[in-house]
Amino acid sequence: MTKRLPLAALAFLGLALAEGAVDTGVTAWMLVSTALVLLMTPALAFFYGGLVGQKNVLNTMAMSFAALAAGGVAWAVLGYSLAYAEGNAFIGGLGYALLQGFLEKGKMVVSDGMPALLDVAFQGTFAIITAALISGSLVGRMRFSAWLIFSTLWILFVYAPLAHWVWGDGLLSGALDFAGGTVVHINAAIAGVVGALLLGPRREFGRVAFLPHNIPFVLLGAGLLWFGWFGFNGGSAYGANESAALAFTNTFLAPAMTALVWIVLDYLASGKATAVGLATAIVVGLVAITPAAGYVGPLGALWIGALAAFPSFYFIRIRPRLGLDDSLDVFGAHGLGGITGAILTGVFASAAWGGTAGGLEGNWAQVLIQVKAVVYAIVYSAVGTAVLLYLTRVFVPLRVSEKDELVGLDAVLHGEEAYPVTEGAILVAEEGGKR
Repeated sequence: MTKRLPLAALAFLGLALAEGAVDTGVTAWMLVSTALVLLMTPALAFFYGGLVGQKNVLNTMAMSFAALAAGGVAWAVLGYSLAYAEGNAFIGGLGYALLQGFLEKGKMVVSDGMPALLDVAFQGTFAIITAALISGSLVGRMRFSAWLIFSTLWILFVYAPLAHWVWGDGLLSGALDFAGGTVVHINAAIAGVVGALLLGPRREFGRVAFLPHNIPFVLLGAGLLWFGWFGFNGGSAYGANESAALAFTNTFLAPAMTALVWIVLDYLASGKATAVGLATAIVVGLVAITPAAGYVGPLGALWIGALAAFPSFYFIRIRPRLGLDDSLDVFGAHGLGGITGAILTGVFASAAWGGTAGGLEGNWAQVLIQVKAVVYAIVYSAVGTAVLLYLTRVFVPLRVSEKDELVGLDAVLHGEEAYPVTEGAILVAEEGGKR
């Protein structure tokens, strides 16, 4: 479904709107929503940073902030245009490249009641966190320079085209994806799996316990992610309206239900309700409700939240035995959560609540459309990610040396330590020179 009205569609309205017909309520809500979604990337940095060991916490967090920096610029210069400018079914054009097309007769173009330029920032926050999510599969072994190159290219040539397919009247325009189940979560998770496979597992994988060094960081990150997600889903209504209220409420309900079911599953599996499990469950619930947020009623949100817990919970428990070093379970949380949510959107979509009937209201064809979108997202993300990783490797090695990995990437790649008790790691890292 198209997320916003393309500026080209305002050919006959644009002049009147450009002369000042800004809806201040819409604009205010979108300003707030953009800020909330931007907060999600630093929140993800805390979530991921708490899950890794002490020697890699700064590098892990810096990967998220680097996506914010390089990805944000790339999105504004070219990515937004490839996603939303008038093009064909596969890719947008260059109509908004270099931020052109947002002035008309010396005044800002207005779209959907707000200055159209604001949409560049709002959509940019989605692109940034999608790239940052991938880093959770690659932590502890990828060169920072390689990450900068890859994440920038990935936003331009994987994220932007898929956003165009779903939200830009492209190849998958019939799919229901309110705020990013396919475009964001499935896309990032598949890229993470491909990256983990091509980089190979960490040297210590399967031999040394991979334990979170700071669980309060994990809980802080999860809480801030939930807070920011109200802008992620609520802002995707493009107005302070009924759709935003529905998405906002569903974003409250679904993660709560996922967390409740997860606690029960945790007790049944181990006799304990873990804090990391609770934080993970909140993220899974947020992921699952994202594609459905504006299309299902509150009871549908509760059902989606409950059902999403099962595949993610059990996959995360068995994933280490599969030999896949998806270090921070990006696929378990975002991949399976996104797939579950995308398909269940087609089941629970309600004509009364969101305007589109789903399977439970007799429109089972929508479920097939959702499955098609999931499959297309998986294939395109996998192939595109592999190509870009091989291309990145032409310019810089993807992986650090075994010695650097064992020392820790904070000292080696950044010359810093999160908890500097001694200067030993820094001195060892300095012997290795620049990276």
